[in-house]
Amino acid sequence: MVKMVMPLEDIKVIDMTRLAPGPFCTMILGDLGADVLRVEQPGGGRRAQQERAAGVSADERRWAAFNALGRNKRSVALDLKHPEAQRILQELAKGADVFLEGFRPGVVKRLACDYETLAAINPRLVYCSLSGYGQDGPYRDLVGHDINYIAVGGALGLMGSEDGTPAIPLNIIGDYAAGGMHAAVGIMAALMARGKTGRGQYVDISMTDGVLYLLAAAVSDYLARGAVPRPAQHRLNGAAPYYNVYRCKDGGYIAIGCNEPYFWDALCKAVGCPEFIPHQYTVERYPEIKRRFGEVFLTRTRDEWWDYLRSQGEVAVAKVYSLDEALEDPQMQARAMVVEAGRLDGEPVRQVGIGPRLSATPGHVRSPGPLPGQHTDAVLASLGYTPERVRALREQGVVG
Repeated sequence: MVKMVMPLEDIKVIDMTRLAPGPFCTMILGDLGADVLRVEQPGGGRRAQQERAAGVSADERRWAAFNALGRNKRSVALDLKHPEAQRILQELAKGADVFLEGFRPGVVKRLACDYETLAAINPRLVYCSLSGYGQDGPYRDLVGHDINYIAVGGALGLMGSEDGTPAIPLNIIGDYAAGGMHAAVGIMAALMARGKTGRGQYVDISMTDGVLYLLAAAVSDYLARGAVPRPAQHRLNGAAPYYNVYRCKDGGYIAIGCNEPYFWDALCKAVGCPEFIPHQYTVERYPEIKRRFGEVFLTRTRDEWWDYLRSQGEVAVAKVYSLDEALEDPQMQARAMVVEAGRLDGEPVRQVGIGPRLSATPGHVRSPGPLPGQHTDAVLASLGYTPERVRALREQGVVG
């Protein structure tokens, strides 16, 4: 049997992160073959303990198995307030390729796992700090979450209604795209550079930087022309009738993306409004066109419009799905964007599939997520610790 080769095979990653951006970054690396070791607090830390007390994580085995952010990873529990736990972490860093942390600036220095300390031990280490505002600047020490980073980064001010009220998106922009995916790209670039120089380096990922980076086209337009985009006033955020969503007869919504004139031509003919074809860019007529389209789309259900418009030539159209509908969509099924990641007590564990599609070295879900500290004994044994020593460390609260 031919052994399956994976892109990041033999890359060892230490993941010190807690919330969504870091685990998503290492999910990407793990999906592509990296050996990811999560370093967690004994018992899962303060947040896990609070959730447990509130009954949020009543079935921790089930949550660990179904949580895609934990897949393809092992877990060791270390209380880094103890010097012995810090020494264990440093020993692990000696053989690592990547170290990812998501604390506020300065915390890793107190835990003796900052870049300078670990780079002295392992000069080939790619060390990534993932934070809200980065390691310098006046906001470096501020606390925050996705909503704060997309606000400062300029994305939140581009979304919303015509009265200017921002619409709060799910935390996919700051946390997942500008944070986790941005970090994964930076880490892989640093690994490529290490192949040329033989040395690792420090990667400073700011989620706020990443938000502005994602707005590259909007920033370019503003810097070139001086026009500030506002909610529902840009052609791609709700101003234009050809790039918009419309409510249908059954309360569902249909998404129209007919930017190109030939798409617009086909749409106008399909909905019985050919008189609007010459006015795709006549801004003063947009309210009239949107009002008329709104009336037309209320005459059929969402699925009826989807079936009909797909049959009318080149009309860029899609149904606005709820998440459960998206998971069952035939396109998502055909692309294996829902996969089985193993079984839990005989039940299939279903998770989101793998985004990057590599023909020769595809990613793979090799194992579901572990419980905090599930692999502590095995990891310490690989460092030469005897079972007796591990038991003593556990009794002292150094490991979990």
